[in-house]
Formats: sequence, C-alpha cells, structure tokens
Amino acid sequence: PVVTEGHLRRKSMEFIFIRFSAWEYAGCDKLWAGLVTTLCDNIRRHFGALLLSVFHVVGSRPRVASGFSQREWKLKKGACLKLAGLFLLLGVGVAILLVALLVPGVKEHHALKVAGSAIASLSGSSLALGALSVLKNLLVSEKKKIERLTDSDRFAGQLGFMSKVRGEVETLLDFLAFMEIFERRRLRVVLEITRLDTCYPEKVAGVLNAMNTLLSDADAPFIFVLAVDPGVIVPCLEQTGCMKGLADNGYLYLNRTVTLPFSIPDMGARSRLRCLEAAIETREDLVYRVIAANVERRRAKCGVVPAVPGRAEADSDVGRRIHEAFRCLHDGSDALSRYLPADGARVRRIVNTIPITLRLLLHRSGAAEPRAAAAWVVLADGWPCRLSWALQCLEDAGQSRTGPDFGARSLWSIFRENVGELSALRQPLRNVLSLDGDPELFQAFLASDFPFSARDAREFLAVTVNLDHSIRHKMGLLRGLDRLQ
Repeated sequence: PVVTEGHLRRKSMEFIFIRFSAWEYAGCDKLWAGLVTTLCDNIRRHFGALLLSVFHVVGSRPRVASGFSQREWKLKKGACLKLAGLFLLLGVGVAILLVALLVPGVKEHHALKVAGSAIASLSGSSLALGALSVLKNLLVSEKKKIERLTDSDRFAGQLGFMSKVRGEVETLLDFLAFMEIFERRRLRVVLEITRLDTCYPEKVAGVLNAMNTLLSDADAPFIFVLAVDPGVIVPCLEQTGCMKGLADNGYLYLNRTVTLPFSIPDMGARSRLRCLEAAIETREDLVYRVIAANVERRRAKCGVVPAVPGRAEADSDVGRRIHEAFRCLHDGSDALSRYLPADGARVRRIVNTIPITLRLLLHRSGAAEPRAAAAWVVLADGWPCRLSWALQCLEDAGQSRTGPDFGARSLWSIFRENVGELSALRQPLRNVLSLDGDPELFQAFLASDFPFSARDAREFLAVTVNLDHSIRHKMGLLRGLDRLQ
C-alpha cells in the first residue's frame, strides 16, 4: 500500500468507538495495560482475527508516494520473487525425489534421493513456518501477549518490557494504516475513558502515561475522550511522582496532556428534569406495587383470594404519597425543583431515598407530608455539613438544661446564631464543608422556601437515611473540645 495525495484528501471516514471503564481494571497491578489490551482486542474483533494474523506475517506499513502518483498499490517484487523461488525449489525437490523413487535405473542413486528430499524439506519448511506463524497469531491475540508480559516477573523489571508492548502497538498502527488504503477511507479510533476518578492515584498516572505513549506517534489515528472530574484527578496526580519538574501542579500536567479541554457547564432546569425522569423510570417497584394492589383488591371483590385487611390500602397510600413527592420534584413551577442537583448520581440517590423516608415516616407516626419529606431529602443531600451543624446545635440545646429551648423556632435561625462557631472550626471540618453546595441557596432554602422548624427537624432526624451521622458526631466532639478550651 502507498499513501497518495488522493488518499489524504479523502472525506470518507470511519470512526471505531471503544469504551474503556477504568473501574473494571482497577484491581489489576497495571491499569495502563488494561487500556492497551482493550484497544488491541477491539481492533482485532472489528476487522477479524484472520486478517490481522496474516498482516502480522506478511504485511507492511504503507509507504508515502513519491511525487503526485495516484497508484495506491505497488507489487512487492522481492516478496514475490522469494515466494516464487520457494515454490520453484519445492517443485524441483519433489520432482527429483519422484524421479529418484520411481524411474527405473535411477532408484539406486541415493544422492538424488538425499538432494531431492533436502531441497523439498527446506523449501517446504519455509512455507510451513509462514503458515504456522499465521496460525500462531490467530490463536494468540495481542491482548494475550501483553497480559503474558505483564504477568511475567522476568520482564516487569527490565527495560525491554515496554519496548515489547510498544512493538505490539506499532504493529497495530501499521495494520490500521494498511486498512485505510485497503478500505479506501480514513480510520479514527475513538477511546472513551471513564471512571478514572474512582481509581488509585498511581493507576491514574499510569493511564495518562499510556495515553501519551499511544499519542507519541504523530500519525496515530487515536482520539481519546477523557471524561473525568479534574477536582478528583488533580490531587491524585499530585500524590504521585509524575509531578516532579512540574512544580507539583496537577493542573499544569493536565493542560500539557489534554489538547482540547471541554468543561461541561451546569445542567439547566430542563436537563435536570430529564435526568430526574430517567431516574424515576428505574423505580419499577413503585409501578409494580400499585398494579399488585389493584389486582389484589379486584380479586378480593370477586372472592377469588381473601385479601389481607388493610394491606392493599396501605400499599396504595404509600405509592400515592411517593408519586406525589416525585411530582413536586418534577413540577417546574414548584420551588423544590430549583434545588435539584446537576449530578446524575445524586439525582438517583435522591430518587432512591425519598420512598424509604416516606415509608419510615408512615411507620413511625402514620402521617407524612410528601413535599416536606422530599424537601428534607434534598436538603440532606445538598448541604450535609451545614445541616449536620444545625442539628448538632439543636441536639446540644436539648441535652443542656441551661440552654435555650428552641421549640418552634426555625432551623435557619438556629444555624445563623451558631454559624460563627462553625466558622472557627472550618479548618478541621474543611473536607466535610467541601461536600456542601452553594451557601446562598442553603439560606434561600431554609429561610424562605422551606422554613423547617426545630420540631420538624427532630421528627425528620429519626428517619434521615441519606445523611452521614458520623459528621454530626465529629462536630459534637469538636464543639465540646472548643468549649473546654
């Protein structure tokens, strides 16, 4: 194959999309090897194992055309002469051997038999070796080769280890360049890397180094889509040794690695509602309970199956309240929808928590206001540190006989009175404070839109499952030590 000017001007392009979830390979010692093996395995399955195996043995990287020639294929005269010579020698050897074995009067000449068998064996073995090489590459994929290298202690500590991995990658690059000429279109391999911010710091740096290694070739047809949270990745990079010489600045390292940065803006109201719909659709148990309750009630009326008294009505009431809470979240005119988070994982967490909170409220008191319960769940998810501080102040006041009895006072007024003490403890609580959302939204939430009272807070605290209570316990300890000083 020859790379011509016409090929470089081609507009036809095929994208091969490969997804790499770093979390799936987080348990292995060399996460970057998982990236390379995923690449090799997907390319092999896309084009077929036989074609790649044949290329390993007889293929070569396309050459650049000299001048403006439009010929995309040139005959490999050297390879053809070698192959023709081997077949010619094989034919000559077989002919000599047959003559020595079958022609009368020549059977006694052992020299002809030896010469014929030697010529046939040498030429035949050369052809057989080529066929065996194709069969070997067909059975042993590039993924298995790299996995075998990473498992070998003999190669892991030697300089030749990376060169062997690099050799496999270069063969893959040559094959992709060959297929571009063969299919008469440009090829681009798009690797989508996700879940990297859930891995250990050393493995994060290893994957980024593997990306830089694969992109070191200027003609490499790779496009990496790195979907990460820089706020998580940068501290991971700064903990590793790859920052030496970059002033321990993880952002500088990312700027030198990423060639097209794209920061996704916050979700708008419409996008948040679509994300909420997708999360609610996964709650099939709610729909099933409503259908099951209706079927059981209908069977009870027909006298087919005796219904358990009150169970169908209770399940129906729970489902009705849960759906009402979800309607409040989904209603764009409701103030609660403004406080939905932009993170899809947090939206799913809220959707999964609201049914549990409502069921616990109904079990404890027999009554539950769906909108208030949904608002409390959103509050605990969005501002766990500030809410825990307000609850701790409320708890301390109830335990102290000399302290004020807040009673019907609002939770916001309690927090505002004690916010100065929280500010004094911001250094030991900096990691917890980083979990909170916008402080101005917290004020608007509690001061105007949902003015929960201290009595409401005590009632909801007993059924709050999406708030880490260890945060409140740590605050109580720090507050006691501060007052002791």
